[in-house]
Amino acid sequence: MKTFGGPAILLDRSDINTDEIIPAKYLTEITKTALKPHLLEDLLLDGKAFDSHSPEMEAAKVVITRANFGCGSSREHAVWAFEVNDINVVIAESFARIFRQNMFNCGILAMELSKDDIDALFAMSGDITLAVDLDKETVTASSSDGTQADLECSFSLNSYDKNLVGAGGWLAYADANY
Repeated sequence: MKTFGGPAILLDRSDINTDEIIPAKYLTEITKTALKPHLLEDLLLDGKAFDSHSPEMEAAKVVITRANFGCGSSREHAVWAFEVNDINVVIAESFARIFRQNMFNCGILAMELSKDDIDALFAMSGDITLAVDLDKETVTASSSDGTQADLECSFSLNSYDKNLVGAGGWLAYADANY
């Protein structure tokens, strides 16, 4: 089974849309790899450009954000950009429906947590690392500075989505089951 978690990057904004995840001008690319350097390059946080090439972003395996993540178009390119950048978990209060399913289809865990749990993650200090137990449906967040206790949250997935994500996405799931 695929493992999930790692260093996290915080995107403190709701309604991050697919054009901000991967700009439309890259939709003509014919490989997923060509999308890699353009992930989040047009994202604005608090009116300022997000540094999509920072060392923290380069190391990230987890994205933590607010509500309605992945709104906009239903294109798969936005999820592919996360996939080729080795992002294996995105945590939000909510996701656009088609975007969420595209994440599962690519083997990326789209985890919905309550606003209170998201606020607690944003309140943590230092660099945050997450460990996900897919079977137990828990996520544990640890901060690098050690000034606070680890934070554990619960999430839920239906059995199909859990199996799909655990297999590594739709193609791996289909190979194993059909």
